[in-house]
Amino acid sequence: MRPARTRQAAVPERAAPTGILLAAGCGLRFGADKRWQPLADGTPMAVAAACSLASAVAEVVVVLRPEDRELAALMRRRGCRPVFCAKAANGMGHSLAAGVAATAHASGWLVALADMPWIRPDSHRAVVAALRAGASQARACHRACPGHPVGFSSIWLPQLVALAGDRGARDLLDDRVLAHCEVADPGVLKDVDLAVDLAAMDGTWAMNVATGATRTAEDGR
Repeated sequence: MRPARTRQAAVPERAAPTGILLAAGCGLRFGADKRWQPLADGTPMAVAAACSLASAVAEVVVVLRPEDRELAALMRRRGCRPVFCAKAANGMGHSLAAGVAATAHASGWLVALADMPWIRPDSHRAVVAALRAGASQARACHRACPGHPVGFSSIWLPQLVALAGDRGARDLLDDRVLAHCEVADPGVLKDVDLAVDLAAMDGTWAMNVATGATRTAEDGR
């Protein structure tokens, strides 16, 4: 007589994480407020990054400086919730901590940067899928090079809300638990520090926009 087989309970899929767009940087090397810098179609850089992120998650918060009222209003019109960080000038760690603290209810966080507007929505979704499948940390990679976005499950809440300084969450990343999500998207590696960075990548951005990332001409200043 064959022994009865024991059925293993299926591991439930986690809820989707909340998106956090870090958009409180000053862009000093760029020479102007690069968050408002228009891409080829006139969309401000920070708005393009927010739209791509919003196509992959149901909730997006955008971390801004307290004086960023105009950009906050624009983000609200796009369905994103502004979070103001009084200590943003002290570094990205403060901004990320503020975004996580404002969404402490979340099952996890998908963290993206406002100066990386060329990330394809599918790249965001790849990291979301890894978190929902059980990874406690995940990040997009292109040709084995680590990029953004980066994701964290809710077990990292205490560490994330304690962040400070200008290193963001990089010191929390642990290769023993980090899921590397390989994507065919060079945009996960491309940020904008200088005007020449825009010239190098902006012509390809329109091809990276998918459903859920619509924009209008009124987003220009």
